Amino acid sequence: MEVFYLILLAVVVVIVLYIPLGIRNIVIFEYERGLLFKNGKFERVLGPGRHRYSHWSMSIQKVGIRSRMVTLPGQEVLSADNVGIKVSMVCQYKVDDPYRAFVAVENYAQVIYAELQVALRNLVGETPIEEFLTKRAEIGEALLERTQTKASAYGILLESVAVKDIMFPGELKRIFAQVVNAKMEGLAALERARGESAALRNLANTANLLEKNPGLLQLRILQTIEKNPATIVILGDISKETSFKQLTQGKTNKQ
Repeated sequence: MEVFYLILLAVVVVIVLYIPLGIRNIVIFEYERGLLFKNGKFERVLGPGRHRYSHWSMSIQKVGIRSRMVTLPGQEVLSADNVGIKVSMVCQYKVDDPYRAFVAVENYAQVIYAELQVALRNLVGETPIEEFLTKRAEIGEALLERTQTKASAYGILLESVAVKDIMFPGELKRIFAQVVNAKMEGLAALERARGESAALRNLANTANLLEKNPGLLQLRILQTIEKNPATIVILGDISKETSFKQLTQGKTNKQ
């Protein structure tokens, strides 16, 4: 009988010691999610709060779900017309599916980094350098579209991708600067020519209008005199012998 009680006491002691040692608490914050595994198998995703679990058969892995910003430094790439440039870009992403992000790939941040590098090289290789320079915003959107599908397979949501800097080698940079200056000068000359053409068209239209409506000329003269009373207006032919003094005297007498 005593042996029985000793065995029972031993069992109770083991149970009392086992339960506190086997139960653990974990706190999951708002910017995290917990993955509960039981005997190596995924059970469910745990939300924010305090959770109790038995570490003998269960484990909880935390996964951050906050947005992250990754910068890809200058990548040496060749454009479709074989121009070598360095392109840097920034990407913002977050974990959309914690289970996939943890289970599908060992390090999703490195995978996203590599996918963006490959997408950038492919896209620049398909694009002429001039188009790449003038459509930077569209390039970022195209990169986002190309990498989003693969990122979703890893439980990642790409929020934005943008080209940050485009760097040219020294000599090539000088050449492109000359090309840009030449284009700007050409555009300025074109605008001047357009302005002169427009002025000539206006003069021609005015001449045609006055020719068809002679009375408009008299009205225009009256408007000019009204705005500037000191204006001298000569109507008709005046002989060379008429002096400026006579003209001014005649104007004074009329007044």
